[in-house]
Amino acid sequence: MNKKIVPVLAVIIALLVAGVAYLGYKVNAQDQDNKELQELAALEKQEMENEYQQFADQYSEMKTRINNDSIVAQLTREQERTQQLLEELRQTKANDAAEITRLKKELATVRAVLRSYVLEIDSLNRVNLELMNENDRVRGELEQSNQQNMALASDNISLSEKVAVAAQLNAANIDIVMLVKKGKERTTHPHKIGAVGAVKATGMKVKFVLSRNVTAANGIRTIYVRVLTPSGSVITDGGGGTCTVDGTSVAYTAKQDVEYTGQERMMDVIVPQTTLMPGRYTVQVIADNHEIGSRAIELEK
Repeated sequence: MNKKIVPVLAVIIALLVAGVAYLGYKVNAQDQDNKELQELAALEKQEMENEYQQFADQYSEMKTRINNDSIVAQLTREQERTQQLLEELRQTKANDAAEITRLKKELATVRAVLRSYVLEIDSLNRVNLELMNENDRVRGELEQSNQQNMALASDNISLSEKVAVAAQLNAANIDIVMLVKKGKERTTHPHKIGAVGAVKATGMKVKFVLSRNVTAANGIRTIYVRVLTPSGSVITDGGGGTCTVDGTSVAYTAKQDVEYTGQERMMDVIVPQTTLMPGRYTVQVIADNHEIGSRAIELEK
């Protein structure tokens, strides 16, 4: 062989070996890059799946925060669509760039729609909270108003009762005077049942004064007199009947109608003839269904 050819061949062989080595290196580097790209694609796909799942869970959570059936139905539809896209992503290979790109765009749409519902629900909840606070305020004011009305009603009742009490008649200076012949009053020893000198008592009269009261209603009033004997029985001989005192029906001894004008008025009521015994007698004067005066008087033998 020509000695000049050997060096040339050696150079060529060396270059070939170097080229093969370089190509091997490049192929290995390309394989490494492809592997890293596949790992990145798989990682991106997993992150997208996680986001889809989080969005689906958020729809579930939002449905528990609102009582609007229409919005709940909308959230349910969006949740189902999100779940469907998640299933499509799970069935897509990581290296399917076109499908991954489509599902990434869909993910952005899902994110935007979800955000709009979050803002809407937060706004509704704020409005509801304001309405609840307003209802609480109005309820509190209404309760306070009711309490004030109850207090006012109670005051009015109390005032009405005070006015009613103030308007009642009053019997003062109640006394018993024994009567002698021809119905004349005994001027000496007026409480003596028996004879004084040659003059014997023939009956008795109840005397009293209707006091002045400008708040009392004017007009005809029926005045009842009850005379209770020492034994507690009511004198009703020759007359009497029943009247009402504070809702209770009681017997009375005598009655008399009088026109009351608000001014002081003297009253004389004849007690029906009856057998009298000495002792402590009680006189009650009644008008307008109330006792307006009473007095206990000792009658002598």
